[in-house]
Amino acid sequence: MELILKKDVANLGFQDDVVTVKNGYGRNFLIPQGYAILATTSAKKVLQETLKQRAFKEEKIVKEAQAIADAIKAMEIKIPAKVGTGDKLFGSVGNADLAEAIAKEGNEIDKKFIIVSGGLVKRLGKYSAKVRLHREVIVELPFEVIAEKK
Repeated sequence: MELILKKDVANLGFQDDVVTVKNGYGRNFLIPQGYAILATTSAKKVLQETLKQRAFKEEKIVKEAQAIADAIKAMEIKIPAKVGTGDKLFGSVGNADLAEAIAKEGNEIDKKFIIVSGGLVKRLGKYSAKVRLHREVIVELPFEVIAEKK
């Protein structure tokens, strides 16, 4: 089944992508939830026209995302966490904690656009995460989990 995505769908595609999925996934989830529409010939023509018009606007958005990416790359993010014996953390550090640390530095980024490499962090040390600011702008963000001062 060929569909045109109306919204970004994780592990499938971005808005306005034409994707092929299994019939059940499209009929029972994507279309009823408003994530996609059927890719008929007329819908594809409308999509092409929309993409042409959006190309000019997209250039400006990509430049803004690149500016934010440069600002994020310059950050040194250290996330304090409670530590037990050795270097194990009480709890874990994830994308929400990273989004909060970035917000303190002055850039608001939604936590769903941050992917911590290896999932949740459960030990002290240096790690990296990927931040997707735009479909074309993905930044590798190094961060460090340090012991919270008592």
